[in-house]
Amino acid sequence: MDTLADLAERTVHGLLKQRAAERPDDPFLHFEGRDFTFGALHAAAARLAGGLAALGVGRGDNVAIMMGNRPEFLLCWFALSQLGAVEVPINTAHRGTLLHYMLDQAECSLLILEGVFQDRLTDIAADLPKLRTVALLDGAGPDGIPQQIVDFRTLEGAAPLADAPAIGPADPVAVMFTSGTTGPSKGAVLPQNYVLMQAAIIADACRYTPDDCLYNALPLFHGNAQFLSTIPALLSGARMVLARRFSASAFWDEVRAHGCTAFNYIGGILPILWKVPPSPDDANNGLRLMMGAGAPKDLFESFEQRFGVRLVEGYGMSEIGIPLNNSIDHRRPGSCGQPLPQYEVRLVDDDGADVPDDTPGELLIRPLTMNSMMLEYYRMPEKTVEAWRDLWFHTGDYLKRDGDGYYYFVDRKKDALRRRGENISSYEVERGVSAHPAVLESAAVAVASELGEDEVMICLTLRPGQTLEPVDLMRHCLRQMARFMVPRYVRILGALPKTPTERVQKYALRAEGVTADTYDREADSAWHALLKDAAA
Repeated sequence: MDTLADLAERTVHGLLKQRAAERPDDPFLHFEGRDFTFGALHAAAARLAGGLAALGVGRGDNVAIMMGNRPEFLLCWFALSQLGAVEVPINTAHRGTLLHYMLDQAECSLLILEGVFQDRLTDIAADLPKLRTVALLDGAGPDGIPQQIVDFRTLEGAAPLADAPAIGPADPVAVMFTSGTTGPSKGAVLPQNYVLMQAAIIADACRYTPDDCLYNALPLFHGNAQFLSTIPALLSGARMVLARRFSASAFWDEVRAHGCTAFNYIGGILPILWKVPPSPDDANNGLRLMMGAGAPKDLFESFEQRFGVRLVEGYGMSEIGIPLNNSIDHRRPGSCGQPLPQYEVRLVDDDGADVPDDTPGELLIRPLTMNSMMLEYYRMPEKTVEAWRDLWFHTGDYLKRDGDGYYYFVDRKKDALRRRGENISSYEVERGVSAHPAVLESAAVAVASELGEDEVMICLTLRPGQTLEPVDLMRHCLRQMARFMVPRYVRILGALPKTPTERVQKYALRAEGVTADTYDREADSAWHALLKDAAA
C-alpha cells in the first residue's frame, strides 16, 4: 500500500495543508483541554509562519526549538517547514556546555524558547554570535543577554504567510542531534521526504485509518514523537492526543478517556507499565496496538495477554529511519522484522564480508529511494564520510538474520565483548543481571584481561531500599546465563552516567575500569565455593 500516493506535496507543511483542505472541521489534535481541527492547526501555523517571515526567518535558516510538549511546538514545526527553514529541536534537559554546543554547532539564528527554560541562556548567550533573536513563549525574558527578545504570542498573531517559497522533498526540514556516547553529538540533517516516508512506513505497518486515535506521550524534541506518531496520524487522517509527558500512573486512564487506539513506545516503557499493580480491567483499555522497539522477549507475550494489545516492533536510527519492521499482520516476537522495500540491507563481519544466517554481523544500510535517509551530519564532513564507508551506512549495531529473513538485534558493535574466545552480548548480560529483584539498572562493559581479550564488568544501581551482596548476584547470574558470560567484576553505583537522552555512557564506565570499590569474584572464596556446588 502506498500511503503517500495521494499527496500533492511531499513536505511536512504540504501534508497539513492537504488534510486541512480535505477535512477542515475534523478534529486532529487534543492537548489538556485544547482542541485543534486540521483546518485550525493549518491556519495557526500559517499565521506563525507570517510572523517568523516578518522577523527575517527564511529558507535554509536553522531555528532551535526548546519547549516541552504543547501545541505550540507543532505550530513551530509546520510554520518553519512552510518557510523552508530548518527545525533544530533541543532536549529540554540540556543546559550549560551541551546546550551551547548544540546552538553553536547548528548555527541557529533564532531560538524559540519556552519561558520555564529561559534561565538556561544567561551564562551562554554572550558566546553565541550567530544567535540573533530569542522568541520567548510565556516568560518575561532573561536579563543581560545580547540577543533581541520577541514575544512568541506576537508572532502567532501575525497575518498568514502570503508568499511561501517552493519547498520540495529534498529540502532539509530538521537537524536532529543524536546522543553522543563516544564523542560530541552529531546533527543529522533530514530531508522532507525522509519524514513522510518514515510516517508512511509506520502507518502501513500499523494499518492506521481515520478511525484511529494515537496517544503521543514521548517528547516532541525527539524524532519518535514527531516522525513516528504525529506525522503518521496526520498522514492517516487520524486523531492525536498529545500528553505533556509519559506517566505510568495516568497512562491507561488517559488512553481510555480519549478513546485512543495506538501508542508509539520506547523499550523502557513496557517494563514500567508492566510493574504497575495488575487490575481486573487491564485489558479493557481500547488500544489495539503499540508500536516501538526494545520490548524484552520474555515480556512480549505476557504484556500482550495482560493488556489485550498487539506489539509491533522495528529497528531504526535517526540517520536512516526504519529499514526493518514487523507489521501488525506479520510479526515475530523478539525480532526487528524484515527489510522494507525502500532499503538495501547487509550484515557483514569486521572485514566487510557478508555473514550467513544466524551469525551476528554489523548492519549496513543504503536507500533505494531518493531523499529517504539523512543528507549529512551538519558541519561534520569527516563523520559523514566515516558513516558512509564503501557507499553503505554503517549502523554500528550487530544483528543476526534467521532462515526466514527476520532480523534480531544482538548488540552495539562497540559494546560487544569477547572473553576466552566467546563472543558475549552485553545486552544479554544486562538482561540477566537486571532480572535480579534488587537491581534497578545495569550496564555491562569490557575491561582488559590479563589473559588477553576481555573480562566482563557489570555496573549497576539498586532499587530504593534494596541491598545486594555481589556473591549473591553471582549466584543469580549462574542461574541466568552461561558461565562464560557471568561478570568477573561488579560495581554498585548510586547512578549510571547517562547522556541527556538517558543513554548509558559506557565509554565513561570503561574509562574508569576496575576501581578500588570494584568486586572481583576471583578474589572471593565464596565464588569458588559456588562453582564447586554448581559442579557437584
